[in-house]
Order: sequence, then C-alpha cells, then structure tokens
Amino acid sequence: MILLKKKYRVKKNEEFQQIFKQGESFANKQLVIYYVMKKDQQHFRVGISVGKKLGNAVMRNQIKRYIRESLRQLEPHIQPDVDIIIIARKPATSMNVEEFKNSLKHLLKRTGLYCQ
Repeated sequence: MILLKKKYRVKKNEEFQQIFKQGESFANKQLVIYYVMKKDQQHFRVGISVGKKLGNAVMRNQIKRYIRESLRQLEPHIQPDVDIIIIARKPATSMNVEEFKNSLKHLLKRTGLYCQ
C-alpha cells in the first residue's frame, strides 16, 4: 500500500493549481483526470477531488476510498514520473469499486499513462 503514504499525495492548493494550469486533461462520464509529467520522480503522486454536489460527507468519502482502491490495484501499471488529479463527476455516486477501476483504467490508457 505504498500509494497511501503522504509523500505520494498531491495535497497543497498551489500544487493542484499548477497541475490544472500546466497539465493536460481527459474525461469520461464518471471521472476527469489532469496530469503533469515530472522528471526525477520515483513514484506517481495523486490528488483526489470530490465536490459537495455529489452528496454528503459519507458519500464523498466512499467515492474517495473507491478511487484510492482502484489506484492501488492499477499501481504497477501507472507511469512513475507523473502528478495526477482525479475529479469525480455525478455518475460516480452509483458506481462500485470495479466500475471505478475500469473507468480509471480507460482514462489512463487514453492519456498514455497506463503501461501493460
């Protein structure tokens, strides 16, 4: 579970804003991904955003847990030199972990960050 360590998270607002401004984005119905390539980085970093429009705190935290679990399963296939922000959309409220994994895998393949 190396992914959940604090050094592998994007937490600061300045980092989020930098990725939004400099990064590229891809989206599907459930998720949006922004990413920026970083050099000399041993492991990818992830920031997760779930807006208040998607539900109460319990629902938002559940969505974040599902996204983290999906990332944990996909971790060996994701390029290490990248910062990623994942934003959940409204259809994500009715998804299970497997659907999150498939949606995330689809987006990572479209961005070229998924390696077999």
